[in-house]
Amino acid sequence: MDAHTRDLRYFVTVAEELHFTRAAERLYVSQPALSKQVRALEGKLGAPLFERDRQGVRLTPVGSALLPYARDVLAAWQEALDAAERAKAEQAATLLVGMSTSPARGGLLPAIRSRFTEARPAVTVRLRQIGWEDASAGLADGTVDVAFVWLPIPDPDRYTYIVVAEEPRLVALPEQHPLAARESVDFADLLDEPFLALPKSAGALRDHFLALDERDGRPPRVGAEIASTDETYEALVDGRGVCLVAVGNAPLISLGGVVTRPVHGIAPSRLAVAARADDRRPLVLDYLRAARKVARTVGFG
Repeated sequence: MDAHTRDLRYFVTVAEELHFTRAAERLYVSQPALSKQVRALEGKLGAPLFERDRQGVRLTPVGSALLPYARDVLAAWQEALDAAERAKAEQAATLLVGMSTSPARGGLLPAIRSRFTEARPAVTVRLRQIGWEDASAGLADGTVDVAFVWLPIPDPDRYTYIVVAEEPRLVALPEQHPLAARESVDFADLLDEPFLALPKSAGALRDHFLALDERDGRPPRVGAEIASTDETYEALVDGRGVCLVAVGNAPLISLGGVVTRPVHGIAPSRLAVAARADDRRPLVLDYLRAARKVARTVGFG
């Protein structure tokens, strides 16, 4: 014997109203149609669910026994419908990917997008440029769903991430700088140079690109703060300082008047795909999964 959710919904409504006419009004059906469906359910069960007399409508012992289970079935079915609707919405959703500098190096971005699209072909992926003031590339305030970030990221416990690239840091110099004539530079020769620094809001990432860990406690000289590629280039050309840059970003500022040179004595930079640690949405997890697959192909993860 199978009962449709419609039959259970009709039964529960009558049980709550204990009045067929009011129940029919709630259900937007006619009272005869409602009575017919309840009788059909009683026929399937082989027992009456309601006692009907001049005093009104009352549940029978069988009806009282069925009512809590009928309610549970209807509640579970509604949860199932809601879950299906969420899944449908996610299939047609948009995933926002934050970045502060282009992650297209070495085919990295299209490789991750390709693997993500295999799992989520209907999802639209949109890139969003975020200023350097926010080292989380939009994750901290919820502007984006996932992001390409440089490590170390401020408040690391708030995020989960997958390292997808490791790049040496170069020094960018005005082409007339005395060190620009060298093929490479020792970091010790840069200790007294004024450095271009990320905004203070970048926190640990600002410290990383000032190479605080390699200074043995000597504080850096900050010649200027920079919050974009254009600001960096202008400050370099203007002679306000030198700066460290990941090798993949060097072409963005190696324009007229600026050169980059390898630096000995400093650790490389690491690029990661990150998400908020408490964000367990399937779309986000699938993007991280795609990033992990790509990372493994290049020796990470």
